[in-house]
Amino acid sequence: MTFAAFCAMASAVYILNDLVDVETDRAHPIKCKRPIASREISPYHAKILLVALFLASVGLSISVSIYVAACTISYFIINIFYSLSLKHVVILDVFLISSGFMLRILAGTLGLGIAPSAWLLLCGLMITLFMGFSKRRAELLMLKGGDKQDQALTRRVLDDYSPIILEQYIAITAAGTILSYGLYTVSPKTIQLHNTENLILTLPFVMYGIFRYIFLLHRCSRGNDTAKDLLQDPHLLMTVILWFACTLWILQ
Repeated sequence: MTFAAFCAMASAVYILNDLVDVETDRAHPIKCKRPIASREISPYHAKILLVALFLASVGLSISVSIYVAACTISYFIINIFYSLSLKHVVILDVFLISSGFMLRILAGTLGLGIAPSAWLLLCGLMITLFMGFSKRRAELLMLKGGDKQDQALTRRVLDDYSPIILEQYIAITAAGTILSYGLYTVSPKTIQLHNTENLILTLPFVMYGIFRYIFLLHRCSRGNDTAKDLLQDPHLLMTVILWFACTLWILQ
């Protein structure tokens, strides 16, 4: 139920963002193909779908618990402010995107009746910030060849970023991801919960995945679409599979 509720709310948020950004999306080389920007779906029908998804999400989340409902509604409210203005505020834009993923993690643990681990939440924060700054870097480099007016039109916040600044943010959050994940695996609460000290053995897979992703950012101009990068790169895909298999083997 929690998963379905957040899927519906995330879809509503994507529609909201596309409605607000319809004109700028039409100037973007990739986003111009989105349904609303390409005029495949009218704004009127998109608004109807948005309301329906929002109501469905709220109904589903309330059926789970009031805390899950609070997470989904907070997610929507944050994204309203993000879509209307805060996405143009440097650094804060990525933190707000990250907060959305954090709320998903929190709602998932609450929906399952599991107390969220502080280290797990910190790891989630770091890896989503890492991916967010990586995406900004990819967007900046992709639009670097265009003139300044086109760059500002597609995403004004890119004017306040530079490759050097983003490289530092990426390095910091990459290190934070590895450190927080490692501390999560050796946390007394984690060991007590899973009755094993061997989760630390999964750390090399996380490290390799982070290093591989940074390699792709620099050598292959990736980072604009994390899901696509994961599916297209056999090294990343195999790393995730091995990490998952190793985790299951340890926890069995």
